[in-house]
Amino acid sequence: MGSEEASSVPKWASKPCIMGIDEAGRGPVLGPMVYGCLYCALSYQKTLSSLNFADSKTLKEEKREELFENLKADESIGWAVDVIDPKELSAKMLKKNKINLNEISHDSAIGLVVRVLNLGVLLTEVYVDTVGDPEKYRTKLSERFPSIKFVVAKKADSLYPVVSGASIVAKVTRDRAVRDWVLDETADNIQRNFGSGYPGDPETKAWLENHKHPIFGFPSLVRFSWGTCTPYFKNLVEVLWESDQMDEDGSSSSNGKRQLKLSNVGITSSKRKSEEIESSGKGRCKFFQARKLEQLAHF
Repeated sequence: MGSEEASSVPKWASKPCIMGIDEAGRGPVLGPMVYGCLYCALSYQKTLSSLNFADSKTLKEEKREELFENLKADESIGWAVDVIDPKELSAKMLKKNKINLNEISHDSAIGLVVRVLNLGVLLTEVYVDTVGDPEKYRTKLSERFPSIKFVVAKKADSLYPVVSGASIVAKVTRDRAVRDWVLDETADNIQRNFGSGYPGDPETKAWLENHKHPIFGFPSLVRFSWGTCTPYFKNLVEVLWESDQMDEDGSSSSNGKRQLKLSNVGITSSKRKSEEIESSGKGRCKFFQARKLEQLAHF
């Protein structure tokens, strides 16, 4: 049983089921973070243990791909993923009311539980690789879904086969997403030799150095909120953004405007008027729309 197959939920889904949840790509400065889940009937648990699932980080890429194809073909297993775009990650972590990576992770895991329940699957047990304090996370999930037993643990992907399977789903999905990534930017000199995407990878560092723009920052593949990007900002152009504050009578005035100095490139204040202009797409190229860039007040 594949992902999102709501119209073909098998008979076993109406019996008590277990589910595992894990992520891939939490640490890299490039590409999406992916949350994956795998679920099956509680009665299938022993068979699941014999399928040689393991923590995806301990497996070679070829083996992960093989196991992923095997579980996709297994009608006694269901799976789903949540792919979180790097722009979404950075926007949430840098907005005025910041959402940290742990909260984003929790929301993604909760979203997967909701999605599988909405398919009609009778989840009774869910195993989760922890993000943050395991007990606090378990309490949060239990309060949200009181009818489900949650087990939240460190290294759950190496302890529970159902989480190992979820780890493979997440890792293979992310690897394919990065490998097949379609860059929004169309510059001829953009290369794809960005390495693993992890901050310590020399190839990734070299790619970041060679693909920074003095005004627009990095390509959309980059999580520009990551501390890894900070050193690259020192030689970039300082940008000032004019806010869209209006007087009470609806007219603009010099007193009703202020300049917002941004320390990082590509981050703008979120104003209703600007959002309306950007969403209309009038006179704006895709590059500016994707980054919600406002009109430059002074150059």
